[in-house]
Amino acid sequence: MEKQTNINPLTIEELEQKTAKLEQQNAELSTKLKWYEEQFRLAQQKRFGASSEKTNPDQLELNLFNEAEVLATPASQEPDIETVTYSRKKSAGGREAKLDHFPVETITYVLPEEEQVCSCCGGALHEMSTETRNEISVIPAEVKVTRHVRQVYACRRCEREEIRTPIVTAPMPMPVYPGSLASPSIMAHVMSQKYVESQPLYRQEQQFARLGLTISRQTLANWMIYGADQWLSLLTDRMHEHLLKQDILHADETTLQVLREPGKSAESQSYLWLYRTGRMGPPIVLYDYRPSRGGEHPRHFLKGFSGYLHVDGYPGYHKVQGVKLVGCWAHARRKFDEALKALPSGQDKTETVAQQGLQFCNRLFTIERELKDKASKDRYTIRQEQSRPVLDAYLAWLRQQRSRTLPRSKLGEAIGYSLNQWDKLTAFLEDGRLEIDNNRSERAIKPFVIGRKNWLFANTPRGAKASSIIYSMMETAKENELNPFKYLMYLFEQLPQLPDPKNPEALDKLLPWSTSLPLTCRVFKS
Repeated sequence: MEKQTNINPLTIEELEQKTAKLEQQNAELSTKLKWYEEQFRLAQQKRFGASSEKTNPDQLELNLFNEAEVLATPASQEPDIETVTYSRKKSAGGREAKLDHFPVETITYVLPEEEQVCSCCGGALHEMSTETRNEISVIPAEVKVTRHVRQVYACRRCEREEIRTPIVTAPMPMPVYPGSLASPSIMAHVMSQKYVESQPLYRQEQQFARLGLTISRQTLANWMIYGADQWLSLLTDRMHEHLLKQDILHADETTLQVLREPGKSAESQSYLWLYRTGRMGPPIVLYDYRPSRGGEHPRHFLKGFSGYLHVDGYPGYHKVQGVKLVGCWAHARRKFDEALKALPSGQDKTETVAQQGLQFCNRLFTIERELKDKASKDRYTIRQEQSRPVLDAYLAWLRQQRSRTLPRSKLGEAIGYSLNQWDKLTAFLEDGRLEIDNNRSERAIKPFVIGRKNWLFANTPRGAKASSIIYSMMETAKENELNPFKYLMYLFEQLPQLPDPKNPEALDKLLPWSTSLPLTCRVFKS
């Protein structure tokens, strides 16, 4: 006799619930898969594609195989010197005009007297004209020892007749680092090589060795830390005081690895914060090393400042008191650019939602390019007339697209970013001096990011702080069109001689925008 098994059949309601659950799981998995595909395509684009966010169609016409021909100087600018039979004054704006501020060494070639005879008749030759050729010569770095010797004087009469003999010593400049071999020039050279040219200390150690000078990177590091702590910090502190008096600033931050930081592993990240002035006021760029990304750091650094603060979307800046945060449209635009790049390669991207969002941002940037040379008052007026309607249309479009877009997709992130940052993104309309983006900060922090790729990390918190001080001096010097090396050398010559190194009036005369600086510190421009 067959044995029958009783199976409880599922009710229609249970089947519907199970089906709905499976459909929900399938939708969630499909969303995750789409998100991972977007991340993969975006990662591939960042790795192998062009990093620029520009959408200028003219860029597509660039033939990379013709780069040498396109960038090469036309032959007409390099005349054949064999055809030159006389010299004449070059017109203003020529190549020679760019060299007029350099010292000139002239080498004259003459015929020996016995050869100044005409080959035709045997008569004496006379000088008819000259032919001139200019060359740029470079004098490589060289090392020399500067020995400071000062005379000590005494009175012979007093030595013979008096109980005490006055001793007079000739004055001598105070050293930049007492008890060491460091001079203003070598200290400035090491700093500018690392923080302007991105040459880590071990490479400089090797370069000095090739010049015959054996000097360890530890010694070089000690020189830099001493110079920053003892002298340059006086100026950066004074620059900080001037910075807080402005009413428009920019801020940004980036990571920094410090190996021997108390309470943290060597792999953990610290941060270098950037604060700088805007288009108004003296150009000031200050870096501030801190062990974390906490919002208390900008709140502490900017204590006493009130006004507008250009930032990105990082919420830590909300802790800064008494400021109006101004958002960055470059970040908003970048979100749509990433969403566009994350689309499948075969998909037509011209009519996508991501492209529409990108076009809204591009319209605002187009208006700003036309306002570049306008006065602040005119910029404010034109923004109300042209930018505000674009913003109103963009906000309506964002609200419409939000309900149609998956929040975790790259497009959803782009839409969400603009909506969440809306008050900050529209703040630039309030004052014509404000900027539409925070690119001024990103440009200022870029030299540190590039340098970090070469020297990778800081060894100690003290070294990281010294680096922030030196970077502050270097970048502010460049913003004020100074030669970083010559300016640093001038500082290390002058600061040790000040009777009161903390005197604000004396320090102001040495700041990068001071009109008291010698012309030798400035960059010559043709």
